[in-house]
Amino acid sequence: MSDTASDGVTAGRDRVSAIQPAERRQLHTRLLRCTLAADDCYAYWRNVAPQVPQALRAGVAFEQRWFGIKSEARVRTLLGDMFERFDAYPEALAFLRKAVRMPAGLRPLVCHLHVALADPVYRQFVGRFIPDRRTEGRTTIDRPTVARWVDSLAPDRWSPMTRMKFASNLLATARDVGIVRGARDPRELPPFTAPDFALGYALYLLRGVRIEGTLADNLYLRSLGVGPDSLARKAARIPGVRVGELGSAVAVTLLEPDLAAWGLRSLSEAM
Repeated sequence: MSDTASDGVTAGRDRVSAIQPAERRQLHTRLLRCTLAADDCYAYWRNVAPQVPQALRAGVAFEQRWFGIKSEARVRTLLGDMFERFDAYPEALAFLRKAVRMPAGLRPLVCHLHVALADPVYRQFVGRFIPDRRTEGRTTIDRPTVARWVDSLAPDRWSPMTRMKFASNLLATARDVGIVRGARDPRELPPFTAPDFALGYALYLLRGVRIEGTLADNLYLRSLGVGPDSLARKAARIPGVRVGELGSAVAVTLLEPDLAAWGLRSLSEAM
């Protein structure tokens, strides 16, 4: 994502490295083994030492009970997902390791954004499929509908059983964030707008990540209930974010040098 996007959005003080992190594009089935797992993610942030090689972390995590009484096999599965969700985005992990006092209500939203980065199926589900249903006036969703949609992403790639498992886990993950309501069909699609912290986190996180779309119009913001028509109004409330408009163009300037500086300041002011 360039410093000046095609829709007129700018990201101030951008410090993107030569090797820029990117969203995961290749389809995979990790969500079948690990959904949102907000508590496990929080445990990972509090315990991980990035300098420890990934191959050695499972033994350390199991011995030190990072994830409670989970088996060593389960710990290895979790660590694989944590690496994809968080280690792949070092600026974010640097902040999260310091954010030990992050309110419990905000953690699922942070996890949601990182699952979306790491999983293109979930990203399309929460950033395009569900917002499109809301735009169409639909207020419910069910597993068979989601399973058919999963098949449309890669026709005949997965068995009917796998597609239904995907549907169950997509719905469960979205439910844990608050995007979907209910555990049985039909599930509700309540109006959803994420709190200001989640929008600010998304803007600072995405500034340094290669994604499809622009900083003002992308699947991550849409999953939070923020479209290009509402970004200026909602972003204006966020400390460390300056918003300006010139005709149809929206300029968003991020004032803090990095995600950690913004995040720690925002959490401190919110507590």
